[in-house]
Amino acid sequence: MREQPPPVEEVRVASRSPRRFEPILGAEAVRAAEERATRLRERLRGRRIWNVNSTAVGGGVAEMLPSLLGYARDLGVDARWLVIGGEPAFFGVTKRLHHALHGSAGDGRPLGVAERETYEAVQRHNAPQLLERIRPGDVVILHDPQTAGLAPALAGAGAVLAWRCHIGHDAVNAEVESGWSFLAPYLADVPAYVFSRRAYVPRQLDGDRAVVIAPSIDPFSAKNEELDEKTVRSVLVQVGLVGGSPRSGGVSFSGSGGEARRVSRAAHVVREGPAPAWETPLVVQVSRWDPLKDPLGVIEGYCSLLDDGGAGGAELVLAGPDVSSVSDDPEGQAVLASAVSAWRALPPRARRRIHLAQLPTEDLAENASMVNALQRHAAVVVQKSLNEGFGLTVTEAMWKARPVLASAVGGIRDQIEDGLSGVLVADASDREAYARALAALIGGPDRAAAIGAAARERVRDRYLGLRHLGQYADLLERLGLW
Repeated sequence: MREQPPPVEEVRVASRSPRRFEPILGAEAVRAAEERATRLRERLRGRRIWNVNSTAVGGGVAEMLPSLLGYARDLGVDARWLVIGGEPAFFGVTKRLHHALHGSAGDGRPLGVAERETYEAVQRHNAPQLLERIRPGDVVILHDPQTAGLAPALAGAGAVLAWRCHIGHDAVNAEVESGWSFLAPYLADVPAYVFSRRAYVPRQLDGDRAVVIAPSIDPFSAKNEELDEKTVRSVLVQVGLVGGSPRSGGVSFSGSGGEARRVSRAAHVVREGPAPAWETPLVVQVSRWDPLKDPLGVIEGYCSLLDDGGAGGAELVLAGPDVSSVSDDPEGQAVLASAVSAWRALPPRARRRIHLAQLPTEDLAENASMVNALQRHAAVVVQKSLNEGFGLTVTEAMWKARPVLASAVGGIRDQIEDGLSGVLVADASDREAYARALAALIGGPDRAAAIGAAARERVRDRYLGLRHLGQYADLLERLGLW
C-alpha cells in the first residue's frame, strides 16, 4: 500500500518593512518600490498571490520566500505560501528529476510509467486541498519539479499560473532531455515560466513564455544580517565549531531589526580532536548534503594541499543541515555517510583538520544564525558544485565580503567576475585546479580581502530582494491580470 502524504500546510509569513533597505540602496529606490506596490495592489483588486513548493526547510526556495513574501505583505500585497505533502517514493522521483535537469543520472533510476504514476498520485492528493484555499483568479506561482504536476488542476479551476524553475543545465544531454520530457506535459498550458538563466529554458517549453529572474538574498534575515566579532565567536563556540566553553543558557543577541535571536543547540560534528581555535583560518563549504555539491572533491582538494604546505594553518569545515530534517531530499543521509567514510579513510593528521558538521534545524532562525556566523568567520568560502542552478550560498558569502572560490557552473558564473569578485574554477571536476586556487587564496590574505570587498558590492548592486520583487511585479503585468 502506498504511503499517504502529509496534508498541505500554509506557512505563516510575518510582514517586513522594505524601508530597511534605505541605508543600503537609498530612499529613492525604496520609494519607487512602494509606488510600484500601490499600483499593483490596485490592479490585483483583492486577488491573492500564492507560492507553492514542497518544503519549508532547506534549499533556496525556502530561504527566499519568507523575506520576499514578508516585504510584499508589508507593501499591502496579499502574498501567501503553501507547502504540499509528499512521501518518500515521490521525493525519490523528484530528486531523480532534480539530477536530470542538472544533466546528471543521479541514482540511475528510470523516469518511466511507474515513476509518473508515483508523481501523479501525490499531485492528486494535493490538488483538492490547494483548491480549498485558492480562488478563481488568484495568482499561483508553482516552484520547481515537485509542483509542476499541479498545473493542469489549478488552471482548470481558474487560477492564473506561473511556474518557477530554480534549477537547470547550460548544456543539453540525454538526462536533460529525459527530465524535461517528463515534466513538459504538465506545463503545456502554463502562461509564464520563470528561470534563473536564459540557457535553462528547454526546447520542450514555449520560449516566448519564459522570463529570467535571478534569485536574491535578504540582507536583514538571520542568515545575512550584520554580526559583530564577539557575537560570531560566541555563536561558533556554542555550536561547537570553534574551541571554547559554551554558555549553559545559550547565546542571545538582537537581530538587525531588533528581533530576539538565540542559539542554544550544538551541531553534530564528526571530527578527531578538538574544535579549531578562534585564530585558526577556516575553509568553509555550507550546502545541502548533495552529490552535486561534490563534498568528496572538497575534501580531496583540501587534503592535497597538506603535503606541500599549501593549506597553511587552515582547517576545513563542511557544514550542512541535519539530514533527518530535510523532507524533500532523500539522498542526504547517503551523501553524508559517503563523506564520513571518506574522512575515516584519511590519515590521522588530515582527519584532525577536517570537520563535518550537521547543523540543527529545529529552529530556522537559530540555524540561519549558525550559518551566518560560520560564513563570516571563514577565511575562504568554497562552493565546489558540479552543477548549480544559481547558488545562493555563494551570494550569501559574497554579501559577507568573503572571498569565494567556486566552480564556473550555472548561475555562479553570473554572480562572480573571475579574479575580481571571486575566483572560478573553469572545470568543476578539476580537483587540482581547485586546490591550486584554494592555496592562492589561503596564502594571499590581501588579495582575498580585496576580492571579498568587491563581492559585497556586486551583491548590493544585483542580488538583493528589492530588485527581485520588482521583477515579480513585471511578471504579474505580463500575466495580463488587468
